[in-house]
Amino acid sequence: MPASPIRTALIGYGYAGRTFHAPLIRAVAGLDLVAVGSRQPAAEVQDTAPGITVIADPHAAATWEGADLIVIATPNDSHAALAEAALAAGKHVVVDKPFTVTLAEARRLADAAAASGRVLSAFQNRRWDSDFLTVKSAIESGRLGEIVQFDSHIDRFRPVVLDRWRERPGPGAGLWFDLGPHLLDQAFQLFGLPDTMAVSIAQQRAGAMAPDWFHAVLSYPRLRAVLQGGMLVSGGSARFTLHGTVASLVKGNVDVQESQLRAGVVPGDLDWGIDLDAATLFDGATGDTETLAANDGDYRRYYGAVVEAIRGAAPNPVTPAEAVAVMAALETGMQSAAEGRVLPLPLTEAEAAAFYAAQRARVGITAEKEIDPLAGSIL
Repeated sequence: MPASPIRTALIGYGYAGRTFHAPLIRAVAGLDLVAVGSRQPAAEVQDTAPGITVIADPHAAATWEGADLIVIATPNDSHAALAEAALAAGKHVVVDKPFTVTLAEARRLADAAAASGRVLSAFQNRRWDSDFLTVKSAIESGRLGEIVQFDSHIDRFRPVVLDRWRERPGPGAGLWFDLGPHLLDQAFQLFGLPDTMAVSIAQQRAGAMAPDWFHAVLSYPRLRAVLQGGMLVSGGSARFTLHGTVASLVKGNVDVQESQLRAGVVPGDLDWGIDLDAATLFDGATGDTETLAANDGDYRRYYGAVVEAIRGAAPNPVTPAEAVAVMAALETGMQSAAEGRVLPLPLTEAEAAAFYAAQRARVGITAEKEIDPLAGSIL
């Protein structure tokens, strides 16, 4: 007999909730979107979510008895309180990135999830970007050799500062907290936790009230991972550039799923996630180039994995321990930029061990084996 659908309430119906979460939840078997928590008039929400229950109070939505899973897509500084309330009410929880706005909050949420026995997961959808999956496959193939430089950019040209919470001053605002969680999480998935970080953050646009540019260097024994985002870049930056001891790789364009969602494409439609932008491999010994077809992306795989985790059939796709590690890096990056210092991640041995345990669980290996933090491979 098929399992009952997991009744899901989505809190927040702004850009992230309406554009990303609602369509993806509806597109994944095993999830049933039954309510939206939003202060928008119910009729406006129901224009794009017909028949949905609309709950005006976010806390009431987080604890609503009609839901099994709570998805939090509200402003960043509200994530921790709503997630704690949902966990205390016995709900499973998905929190959009950034997980929280402080490391202390992230640790408190991780402890609350452990005590509740419920699934708590961070929405790191860009693990299922076509560009990232293409780069990950190339690294795993061994054709690049040992990676010694990794450049990851998400750059945009948006010169006009908008009056929205993401661009106003305050906890969790600005580009470092918006795009930084994605780039950090991707780097951590490929290479593990860095030894140190050095970060520069700036406000470059006229009228900017929150950071709109960042440059972060994650240092490993030999590898340097460079992460960058800006709002005044009209072109010329590849999404990924990798240099290895055998070859280099360039992946030019970004994943198409966000633009598809903005255009109203239904996840799973014929062209969903298909990436026609091939990567180029540059052979170091011969100078020859080779075109590598891009992997297709699919954000539905995140929510599909959440369903399996709630049902006890698979590991959590993004664990609290991984979210704590990213939050530690975000907070350390802010300190590094303010003080002009190179800093280590302030994770305990237990937190680092939990991070690597999550990676081991997903690749189905035993605790006796280890993940090489430098190469991101199994030893």
